[in-house]
Amino acid sequence: MRIAKVFNNNVVSAFNEENIELVVMGRGIAFQKRPGDLVDETKIEKVFKLMDKKVSEKFKTLLHEVPIECMEISEEIITYAKLTLGKTLNENIYITLTDHLNFAIERHKKGLNIKNALLWEIKRFYKDEFEIGKEALRIIKNRIGLILPEDEAGFIALHIVNAELNEEMPNIVNITKVMQEVLNIVKYHFKMDFNEESLNYYRFVTHLKFFAQRLFNGTSTENNNNDFLYDVVKEKYKEAYLCTKKIKDYIKKVYTYELTKEEMTYLTIHIERVVNRN
Repeated sequence: MRIAKVFNNNVVSAFNEENIELVVMGRGIAFQKRPGDLVDETKIEKVFKLMDKKVSEKFKTLLHEVPIECMEISEEIITYAKLTLGKTLNENIYITLTDHLNFAIERHKKGLNIKNALLWEIKRFYKDEFEIGKEALRIIKNRIGLILPEDEAGFIALHIVNAELNEEMPNIVNITKVMQEVLNIVKYHFKMDFNEESLNYYRFVTHLKFFAQRLFNGTSTENNNNDFLYDVVKEKYKEAYLCTKKIKDYIKKVYTYELTKEEMTYLTIHIERVVNRN
């Protein structure tokens, strides 16, 4: 592996035997090294292989601005998230999370902590990701001795959700808002509280997450013209269907998005389950 570019004493980009560019990290790995020199493989601690060219370029730019400790913390959190969730995360998280952590750490050192306005919703809708966020705070504490507030666990969770859904951060905030709005409509229609530990609640929240994502992406479920199933559900679950109609009217008024019959069918089924099988 030969060095292509030296970023600092601890980070280089290098080409491997297959001529793939990698970002290689290790303390002192670039000391007195120049482009073209062989990488001292005994000093390699982390290797980043970013296949997306744009992400790779942004990542390399970030390396000039962020301390190696922050890069290592971010990589440890991302690795933990992947193992815990068992999912592939969009590579862009290496940029967004690293940049956020660097900014959050610098803010905290200056006594400038930001409140997370969505913390309550994040805890409810993204429980697994929030647990990862809390583990991230423990990693930060163990690595550099800083105790960040719980709000930061929420911000980190949103970055993970962002990488799962492959969305931009403003969309994740909007998706979370729509989920809460729909849940409120159901809650007040049936004058009830949800059992947030139930499997049906988890399924409903998951359904709402992808429903809201389609809303903001301007896509909808394919309308297979399955009027028979729609009519059966409408007749069988009358009260749940009336609630779905309220949701349909609200979404059309606020977001100018028209629910298809298929979307109404599945919403009605989920509402019936979460209301009657809490």
